[in-house]
Amino acid sequence: MLPEHNVEVKSDTRNHRGFFVQEGQYTFMGIDQSGWALICVDDATCHYVDPDSLEVATQVEA
Repeated sequence: MLPEHNVEVKSDTRNHRGFFVQEGQYTFMGIDQSGWALICVDDATCHYVDPDSLEVATQVEA
């Protein structure tokens, strides 16, 4: 997966602290040295999650 791609989290995804991450579309920022994927909603809201919990977002054309 390349940086700066839109991804979605699978249901029941938890972040690195064990809290559930809201389902929806995120921007994939990359994977850190410890193996967690960094995903962000905006500049202020990001989560570290298991990379296996991510799917490439499907884009619906209008």
